[in-house]
Amino acid sequence: MVLLRKTAPLCVLLLSLAACSPRAAALHLVARVPPATVLPGPTASPGVTSSPTPEPSFPSTLTPPAPTNTVIGPTVLPSETPLPPRIGLSADEWKSWPQVPIVPGFVRILYQIGQQMGNDPHAFSILGDCQSQPDVFMSAYDTDPQEVAGLSPELQEVVAWFAGSFNRRSPTVRGGTTAAALLWPEWTQGKYGCWPDETPLSCELRIHRPAFAILHVGTHYDVRNLVYLKRVLDQLISQGVVPILATKADDSEGDEAINHDYALLAVEYNLPLWNFWAATSELPDRGLYTRTEVRYQGDVYLTKAARLIHRYSALRALNAVWRAVSAAP
Repeated sequence: MVLLRKTAPLCVLLLSLAACSPRAAALHLVARVPPATVLPGPTASPGVTSSPTPEPSFPSTLTPPAPTNTVIGPTVLPSETPLPPRIGLSADEWKSWPQVPIVPGFVRILYQIGQQMGNDPHAFSILGDCQSQPDVFMSAYDTDPQEVAGLSPELQEVVAWFAGSFNRRSPTVRGGTTAAALLWPEWTQGKYGCWPDETPLSCELRIHRPAFAILHVGTHYDVRNLVYLKRVLDQLISQGVVPILATKADDSEGDEAINHDYALLAVEYNLPLWNFWAATSELPDRGLYTRTEVRYQGDVYLTKAARLIHRYSALRALNAVWRAVSAAP
């Protein structure tokens, strides 16, 4: 049995709740982490960042495996691989964290609760800004058979398993999206079949029913960013959705606060973190450039080489978490 904390009776209570009321069990998980502070005042109104345009090209340091003609489909077999009780890392040393997430046992229990709640095991969602839009992020895994054929059999399997989630427009991905925007009903612009009073996050969870969610919001214009991120995590966990936190390549804020915040949350909530920042270390300027029409933003946009690493390392992270928490071998 995997313990969420050192107190065994609480773990027994959690498993009992999972058997009779999945939603109650998920809410119990939220109660085990510090809740976000409720702040007075109006809802934050995030700014908007325009989408990327063509950029300078640098050679990629990433060499995917040689193409294979083998078509791999998802195969699920029982697995009892033990997982660590905690990620066991220091938030202050996030730069040395591995690119591929460490997955603690808590996350496997959360995934199982989500399955009892009806989440789709073949679906994942992305919560992000312009760098997470399908055409510059992961759409190739749904639209480019040649690129998929160049992946390892293991990664081909995860692509097949999550087919349809890679090239998908959603209310939680838009240029300028912040953690606050994910909780702001007006940010949906009345699209995607969202209800008038429904936040982008609530809408996405209702229409897509994901088992996993990659939280990859980089931009923000509010000092309460960490508070809003906690609210997002609390809602995901209450719905039995496994969050995958992610660092970013740029440091537009000047003190690397956002990546540090993600590391703090990974430790506090005991969640997997995909360290994209570490994946860009060998690229010139970390694979970043400044768009001429928005020079005031600085080097925040990913080059072609960085975008290739971006989607490939994201796929590796998704694969690692999926195999750890599900019955995938």
